[in-house]
Amino acid sequence: MLKFYYNAAPNPMKVALFLEEAGLEYEPIPVDGRAGDQFKSDYVAINPNSKAPSIVDDGNPVFDSNAILLYLGEKTGKFMPKDTLAARGELLSWLMFVATGIGPYSGQSVHFRHYAPEGNEYGVNRYQFEAERHYGILNDHLANRPFMLGDDYTIVDMCVWGWARLVPLVVGEGALEGMVNLKRLVDEIGARPAAERALTIKDRNGHVFKAEMDDQARKFMFPQNARLAS
Repeated sequence: MLKFYYNAAPNPMKVALFLEEAGLEYEPIPVDGRAGDQFKSDYVAINPNSKAPSIVDDGNPVFDSNAILLYLGEKTGKFMPKDTLAARGELLSWLMFVATGIGPYSGQSVHFRHYAPEGNEYGVNRYQFEAERHYGILNDHLANRPFMLGDDYTIVDMCVWGWARLVPLVVGEGALEGMVNLKRLVDEIGARPAAERALTIKDRNGHVFKAEMDDQARKFMFPQNARLAS
């Protein structure tokens, strides 16, 4: 059975959505970042980057959420675009746009807005601006099409949904309402039964993640801070 290593962050939720949409049988295995699970040797052997999500499929480890979606999409043939060179080029372009733009800028915006010490106005402004700019590109792209690649719901839409549903946290309250096309996509995907199942994966499986952001959690979540104390 496919093993799915996850937590409730945006990137694992992309993969959870695919697994539920595709009806694949899988074993969910929690990776509690605040408890340091990502640094345990057995998990590092699966994902050397010590992040979630990861999967192990027939003994084959795959890590990074967009790589996992591409792997599962190609394996199952589900939620993939037409088999043309042009369609594949568009698929890869938007997958990489989310992987190299939406995800990193969103994560840094969340960090500087919510977790970094005060006095980082430059960082807050830069990452919030870039995150908003990237979401604006998605919003403009969706103006004349129901889904990211046209008429069909694909893994690209799942990638977008993973982060875009959290635009209020990333950019600010009310920001998503101003991106009407992106909000439409987020709302439509969020109303799908598979999305509801994905978002309730931990509760359905009785998994409990550490809620406190105490000193131990900060050590695991922000290991770079150890350099400041040396």
